[in-house]
Amino acid sequence: MYMAYGWPQVIPLEQGLCPSVQKIVYFKLINRLWLVVSPTHFELWNSSQHRVRLGKYKRDSDSLKREGENLQAVWSPDTKLIAILTSSFYLHIFKVRFLDKKIHIGGKQPSALSLATISLLLSEQVPFATKNLSVSNIVSDNKHLLLGLSDGTLYSMSWKGEFYGAFQFDPNPSSSFDDSQLPHSLENGVCPKGLPKVPMPNHIIPKNSEIKQLELSLSLRKEVALWGRFSLYDWGYSMDDTGPVSCIAWTPDNSAFAVGWKLRGLTVWSVSGCRLMSTIRQIGLSSVSSPITKPNRDCKYEPLMGGSSLMQWGEHGYRLYVIEERSSERIISFSFGKCCLSRGVSGTAYIRQVIYGEDRLLIVQSEEIDELKMLHLKLPVSYISQNWPVQHVAASQDGMYLAVAGLHGLILYDIRLKRWRVFGDVTQEQKIQCKGLLWLGKIVVVCNYIESSNTYELLFYPRYHLDQSSLLCRKPLLAKPVVMDVYQDYILVTYRPFDVHIFNVKLFGELTPSGNPNLQLSAVRELSIMTAKSHPAAMRFIPDQIPREPISKNYISSSSDSFSGEPARCLILRSNGELSLLDLDDGRERNLTDSVELFWVTCGQFEDKTNLIEEVSWLDYGHRGMQVWYPSPGPNSFKQEDFLQLDPELEFDREVYPLGLLPNAGVVVGVSQRMSFPSSAEFPCFEPSPQAQTILHCLLRHLLQRDKIEEALRLAELSAEKPHFSHCLEWLLFTVFEADISRPNVDKNQISVLKHVKTLLEKTCDLIRNFPEYLDVVVSVARKTDGRHWADLFSAAGRSTELFEECFQRRWYRTAACYILVIAKLEGPAVSQYCALRLLQATLVDSLYELAGELVRFLLRSGREYDHASSDSDKQLSPRFLGYFLFRSTERKQALDKSPSSKEQSAHVTSVKNILENHASYLMAGKELSKLVAFVKGTQFDLVEYLQRERYGSARLENFASGLELISQKLQMETLQSRLDADFLLAHMCSVKFKEWIVVLATLLRRSEVLFDLFRHDFRLWKAYSSTLQSHPAFTEYQDLLEDLEEKLSSVTNEEEE
Repeated sequence: MYMAYGWPQVIPLEQGLCPSVQKIVYFKLINRLWLVVSPTHFELWNSSQHRVRLGKYKRDSDSLKREGENLQAVWSPDTKLIAILTSSFYLHIFKVRFLDKKIHIGGKQPSALSLATISLLLSEQVPFATKNLSVSNIVSDNKHLLLGLSDGTLYSMSWKGEFYGAFQFDPNPSSSFDDSQLPHSLENGVCPKGLPKVPMPNHIIPKNSEIKQLELSLSLRKEVALWGRFSLYDWGYSMDDTGPVSCIAWTPDNSAFAVGWKLRGLTVWSVSGCRLMSTIRQIGLSSVSSPITKPNRDCKYEPLMGGSSLMQWGEHGYRLYVIEERSSERIISFSFGKCCLSRGVSGTAYIRQVIYGEDRLLIVQSEEIDELKMLHLKLPVSYISQNWPVQHVAASQDGMYLAVAGLHGLILYDIRLKRWRVFGDVTQEQKIQCKGLLWLGKIVVVCNYIESSNTYELLFYPRYHLDQSSLLCRKPLLAKPVVMDVYQDYILVTYRPFDVHIFNVKLFGELTPSGNPNLQLSAVRELSIMTAKSHPAAMRFIPDQIPREPISKNYISSSSDSFSGEPARCLILRSNGELSLLDLDDGRERNLTDSVELFWVTCGQFEDKTNLIEEVSWLDYGHRGMQVWYPSPGPNSFKQEDFLQLDPELEFDREVYPLGLLPNAGVVVGVSQRMSFPSSAEFPCFEPSPQAQTILHCLLRHLLQRDKIEEALRLAELSAEKPHFSHCLEWLLFTVFEADISRPNVDKNQISVLKHVKTLLEKTCDLIRNFPEYLDVVVSVARKTDGRHWADLFSAAGRSTELFEECFQRRWYRTAACYILVIAKLEGPAVSQYCALRLLQATLVDSLYELAGELVRFLLRSGREYDHASSDSDKQLSPRFLGYFLFRSTERKQALDKSPSSKEQSAHVTSVKNILENHASYLMAGKELSKLVAFVKGTQFDLVEYLQRERYGSARLENFASGLELISQKLQMETLQSRLDADFLLAHMCSVKFKEWIVVLATLLRRSEVLFDLFRHDFRLWKAYSSTLQSHPAFTEYQDLLEDLEEKLSSVTNEEEE
């Protein structure tokens, strides 16, 4: 897994003489060097810790005019020779020689870098220069070069300038051809002298065939696994936006690859199809960052807006170097962190998720599950400056200690104390070349390579002291290990081709500085397995279900106890993605699944009492998403047909890559890319963002399927305080219900015969009923499923009216409202309207006006449908009947009399209207004006009609002075919302010409223009208004308003007199 972090860096290139085309001809990285060739010059750079230009070669103007610009190039694998073909078909061969003197880059000690001198060895025109041919590209090994020509032939030459000539090849050789007919060749199959006899079929290659691209592989991989197709269509981008693929670059470990698009950006994918990184912003296709127009270079924009031309990964995959399309002035370098889960000879702890970069660790801080954070931890400069880059990282089982190894030695980090521990003796540190790390309790196990003897060994250090004097044990190994693992006090070491050795660790004495501990290793099992399968990429012990104390708690293990707990099985992940189970007793291997990228063994790994995933054997991740594997009861708990494999609801977001587990929370932690765009930087900052996805619902369903009701309840109770618990319960019920309704009717009929046997759906409802989230969960699942199946759901969950009543009594009105549609479907529209009318009144009392508005719309809609569908004989529980009980007969009669159109309205409209008018009258009588505004907006109540009717009723203001004082207190005009509410009411009062209210509200809002327009036609009202404000001391704040109005009115009076 590779994830970009930080800001992209720009590496400027020198500009030679003005070329005809602005582009880079060739870009290649070998070991810790990279070569970039432009049309007029080339540069050699160091790509390790310090990016330094080591050498360059510029051609002069005479050479360019005589021999043409650089057109094609190739670099020998040993980095000693460079071949360049010009546009005039001149071949230039250069020799690279590094000086003995080392470069000083800070510090007292010189670095390992040396400047290079580049000299021209050969300049000669190629023999086919006059044939009007073009060259696709050049490939080479350390002795020969091969050119692809436009006439379909290959041209062979040597690095010494020997031209061997052209030959044709057969793209479809005969299957009966015997390769013994070919002469012996060197390196890449090209004969040193003469033309090689390439097999030709009976047919002849057409003359118009053309070689477009050559690739040479010196170490062919015989196994190829097809994982899938990758595109940005799901992210809203088509080939019209990005253009075709211009370049592809695989990471050094072949676990991810970068794709550069010709018109815009690049994307990095994992082999399972997870989009790990993309420079393309997640915005609409018609936005300003469309690839059609490129913004000004001074503006802030996404990287590679003009497309990608060439790219190369760094030696260890920590850097991705990209050259923009139509650019020859710079190289953009992206920093990457990686996390090689379940791979190789380094162990991992699933509860501590770590991504490591070249000089730092990116640690997921999971103390707060609902807010995961990423911590950047830089390694001590004293260590990483001499041992760049980071090569191995392993976390202890409890996740509190990290072991980190660079080029030499190792260091430890205590996460609690935030403290590093290093070798005190640097000479001891430099003698260790770590090829793998494991944690054995409180002991660090180092796989060390001894360069002098070309051998490997295991070194055991206590975590409290890194020194030769504290070395607990040194165990020589037979060969280079390809896979290692540890479980409690057992270590697994696997050699090629497939030899498995298992060692038992015994520790005598107390593991303290004063305890004089002694550690011994003894081989307990050796297997040599003959198989034609690919090599293992990872192996993990599968613990037996026998409880025993690990070495981290009981430092001394007895022989009888240790043998009884020896794991008898292990999981194998092969390099082609196959996952299998190996029986260590008889060596039999059983295939489980394929296309797996990584896996986690969970059984027996966590001892905390709050561990939520103890029922899971292991999880794996690939292009299918996450798969959960459970054990089954019986003597053979690993019998293949008893496993429940794929849980489809665990499919991860294809932007989130899983890193590990948090057993106490029952979640999988993943990471995805985010980009921030600061105003001060040209490029965005790439920020790995941790994400959490729960698997609790899978665990609960697994327990319920096996009738482990008490265990499921205990697990749910442990999780009740965790974030997303309600979502987990909802997801559990949803998946169980979906499986239930998709089951054939034959199975349901068979189950119904055994009425004493509860279905999984019923057991799930019984489990969730123990928690207060039950009422929310049931109705949420109902809303997500087809209404045709609601009867099946509520037959197990309980009658919908009873669940509604429980919500109503608990005053959970929002949840109760969700049940209204279910009741309408299952119990009929009359019952649902009755419940909705009750709920409407309750929500109005609690001022839940948005919810009340939804209920009003439901009642009006369903009432119309009901009136249309009902017959004259089916009106026992009509809205007219319900309204009779909801209102007193006198109030109902008055309300109907006040409405001129009540005879034309149906009964349900009248019922709803009366409820709303009664509430409006209640609010107006109490002058609760802010609530009135919220009520009108939420329910769409016709306030204008109400004001016209209640002008002399509930809406009347008895006295201006008392009204102004009361409304001022109620509205609290200091707040913006209150002023907006007053403005809303003023507009409605003006529409009905309600003078009393207009004067009060306009005064509170200081709307002099409204008051002026009112008083200029009624001076009597103005005199009363003016005297009232002047006679009350509480209204002195309005003196400036009075003066303004008096001035305007006096000017109007003077104009009229004139």
